[in-house]
Amino acid sequence: MENLTNLSQQHLIIFTRYPEANRTKTRLIPLLGAEGAANLQRQMTEHTLSTVQKLQELVNVSVEVRFAGGNLQLMQAWLGDNLFGENLIYQPQGEGDLGEKMMRSLSDSFHAGAKKTIIIGTDCPDIDSQLLSTGFAHLDNFDLVLGPAIDGGYYLIGLRLSVKEVFAELFQNIDWGTSQVFQQTINIAQKLKLSSIYLQPLADVDRPEDLEIWGKREI
Repeated sequence: MENLTNLSQQHLIIFTRYPEANRTKTRLIPLLGAEGAANLQRQMTEHTLSTVQKLQELVNVSVEVRFAGGNLQLMQAWLGDNLFGENLIYQPQGEGDLGEKMMRSLSDSFHAGAKKTIIIGTDCPDIDSQLLSTGFAHLDNFDLVLGPAIDGGYYLIGLRLSVKEVFAELFQNIDWGTSQVFQQTINIAQKLKLSSIYLQPLADVDRPEDLEIWGKREI
């Protein structure tokens, strides 16, 4: 896999999954079918990358895709020539729960020279380039930036290098996939005395009733 070297001081990590039928967006399979759910995963990832491409026109930021499923060759065949060419860094998410995967990706980012790192997924179509730019700007003055999801999780987390010794605790003892994730993270941040700021709440597309959000996105 590629080595993380010479990252921009601002580094964005996108968590996604290779769009394979029956392995992605499984809660939407009853409505969309296995192929339809995988196709939605493909479309949402490409939509996110289009947003990130606009961000790169505003600020200097390196971009990394942390993927589950598939492999490096499949990811490059899908996204490499499609949107970003050689500008994308690909890394597998690796083992563990979501917290361990995010903790690992942040640690790698800071180790490779980033001063600010933001992680997003591909489930939130209303993330735009201005919101991401604002998130990075906040990290000049705050240790932690969070984008709360309406379901109680978060769609964005950003940290700055100065907290690299303590940030791992933000991902431990969290009930991932529940409505408690955002509040539990806030509680840990307060205990660690991290200065925090929150972006506007947005909705994820996870369940059949969420598909209306995807239909209303800005193209």
